[in-house]
Amino acid sequence: MSTAEPQTQSRIMRLLGARGLNPRRDLGQNFLIDLNLVRFVAEQAELEGGDVVLEVGSGLGSLTGELAEQSRAVVSVEYDRNLYAIAQESLERFTNVTLLNCDVLRSKSRLAPDVLAAVERELAASPDCGLKLVANLPYNVATPVISNLVATELPWKGMVVTIQYELAERMLAGPSTPQYSALSVWLQAQCEIEILRKLSPSVFWPRPQVESAIVRILPDEEKRNRIADREFFHEYVRGVFLHRRKQLRGLLAGMAPEIDKAAAAKLLETAGCGENVRAEELDVSTHVELSNQIGNLRVGTVGE
Repeated sequence: MSTAEPQTQSRIMRLLGARGLNPRRDLGQNFLIDLNLVRFVAEQAELEGGDVVLEVGSGLGSLTGELAEQSRAVVSVEYDRNLYAIAQESLERFTNVTLLNCDVLRSKSRLAPDVLAAVERELAASPDCGLKLVANLPYNVATPVISNLVATELPWKGMVVTIQYELAERMLAGPSTPQYSALSVWLQAQCEIEILRKLSPSVFWPRPQVESAIVRILPDEEKRNRIADREFFHEYVRGVFLHRRKQLRGLLAGMAPEIDKAAAAKLLETAGCGENVRAEELDVSTHVELSNQIGNLRVGTVGE
């Protein structure tokens, strides 16, 4: 059991109140105050002694301490300079924690260079170790953090994260449902996703207006290897879901110089789709196939 000071509502109120601070809703600061759930998140990550952990949203450092005691190194990112100062005090006894006061994102489609550099330093120190994202993710950055980590070539082995329940539903959504999106296809094409626990607002302080979920995401190398060009696949998925209700034939036209509407219709026919189909109606494997075929045309080869 961690020796980190437990993150109870009374402790949070005391620490913030002593500094004249209040939780910032604009930064998604909803603190997980159920101690059993804090430990549950750490346990479900199944950390090994050589693991490097990335945490986004250090808060007051309660989960950070749990992670530090179970892994080789923790890189923890806190955007709010006031919480960063508190976390520094709480975590000063942990020599294996790198605490960063910065935005975890460089842009919506990239993790911040300082964060990547810190993670890469820790991974380089022990080349055989893996990376895990374990965090009570601030709601406002949850989607890009997860999506962008999957997009990197970092050797990540898993994620256990607390997110909005609605986001968890989108990750797992199937075709022809309102929640099915670019994120659904991007993650399902490369990962296994499981909702471990649904959380009511009462386990947080302040209470959010929505339900949450603890989700585990694991990489699936077999699925990932079916994607010929992951960078283009990411571009393809975002492109076809940007106008999800438009016919896919028109969206595919122009993705490569050789593709006009007639060629797009032929691609769809080859994939077993009608020419009037929309992106939201196709399953993940069909999107991977279409992306591979278009990617082949883009590099001047002929897809089979």
